Formats: sequence, C-alpha cells, structure tokens
Amino acid sequence: MFHFATLSYMNELVQINSTPDAAGIAHISLNRPEARNALSFELIEQLERAVATVAADSAARVLILSGNGKSFCAGMDLRGVLHDAQKMGLMLHGLARVGLALRKLSIPVIAKVQGAAIGGGCGLVVACDFAFTHEQSKLGYPEVDLGVCPAVVAPFLISKIGAGRARTLLLAGGLVDGKEAVRIGLATHLVSTDQLDAATNDFAQKLSSGGPRAIAATKRLLHELDGLINEPILKNAATLSAEIISGHEAQERLRARFETHQK
Repeated sequence: MFHFATLSYMNELVQINSTPDAAGIAHISLNRPEARNALSFELIEQLERAVATVAADSAARVLILSGNGKSFCAGMDLRGVLHDAQKMGLMLHGLARVGLALRKLSIPVIAKVQGAAIGGGCGLVVACDFAFTHEQSKLGYPEVDLGVCPAVVAPFLISKIGAGRARTLLLAGGLVDGKEAVRIGLATHLVSTDQLDAATNDFAQKLSSGGPRAIAATKRLLHELDGLINEPILKNAATLSAEIISGHEAQERLRARFETHQK
C-alpha cells in the first residue's frame, strides 16, 4: 500500500502528486496545456488510471482536480478522431467511466476551475462534489451548437443542478461566466482569481479534518438518494452520444468548426 505523503509522479498528460503537509490532500492535474487540456483518448485513459490510484490509497482524504495552463479543460478533442466512429465511442465511454469514478470516490473531490471548462470538461466539474472558480472563467455545454448530444454529461449535470436547469442549459448550448455558474450551481464557490489556489487549498484542509468513515458513509447515502451510480444509464448515454456524433449533422458542423479555427 502506498501513501500520498510519499507519492509524486508525472506522466505525459496527467500529473498526480501530494501536499507535503501529510494532510492527505491528493492532486490530479490535467497536463495538456498547449491544447487547453482537451480530452484526447490517451488523456482520458491516464485520467481514469489516476483516479483509480487515488481511490486505492487509504491515506487520501481529499482530491483536488485541476488543469495546468490557462484552461481547466476545453472538452473532448475530436479533431483527430472525427472520422473514426469506434474511437469516438471509446472516448465517450471512457469519459463516462471517469465521471463515475470521480463520483464514486469515498473522499470529497474539489474541482479547481481556473479557466474554461467546456463540454466534457464541464462534465468533469459537475462530477466533483465542489468546484471553485472566478468571475472570468467560462463554463458550459455548447454541444448542441455543434450537432452533438451531451448525453454523457447530462446525468451528472442533472444530479448537480436539477433537471429543470439542466434542460435549459443543455438545450440552449453556449457558456456562462463564473458568477453565473455559481448562481445556477455548476460551481459551488466564487473567489477572486488571485485567491483561487489559496481558497481551494484552505477548503481542502478543512475537509481533510472530517471523519473519514462519516464522510464515506455520507457520500454512499447521497449516491443512493440521487441514483446516479448507475452504470447502465451512463453506458447508454455514452452510446447515444457516440451515435449522434458520428452522424452527418455533427460531422458537418464539426468539420466547419475545425476549418474555421485553422484559418
């Protein structure tokens, strides 16, 4: 059994390390800043392993999930797999598993959203128990604008902000700023940009002092009450997203978006 007090390693796309104060605060950082931490097939795989690493460590008391660079996560990186329906499906199923793994952790999970959290990136945010952000950040789900069905994120979003608000947000598409994100429940804490790190770490320290068994039991009860820990629902959602994204409408709109960005 390893412990986060001694663990510190990095791979290409995901970083895991621990605070030196032995408070049991684990950190996972998306490490693809040049691509705004967009979720590639490989990043999703590494993130899934990283969450499993945290889940297996009995010394972990809190997890902070963050993104290196200017963005938290720009969503799914579909450019390289646009014509590969099978790989797109694998990515979507992988994202669903990561969201479920984050939600199933027996410890509190905090998203530190220092920049844009879009689509699947915002899906990661709402899979967490808490989210700290600032007024200038951008969060949301523009999938329908691209002809894509946001089915993978929908269960987590409904659990987080309620069915009515989720319906409005997903059908309208687009993004909101950090202040609005907190108002509607996408994020839980709004702080100034220069206080984001300190405020997140202070809150993690506070959470780490709670009784581990009591927190784990409370999280299990909350899972039962909201019914989100349902693998068939999440698998079906990923399958639906994969089916729509491989269709003509989504393919045409995504190609147009990529071509615009290349000009």
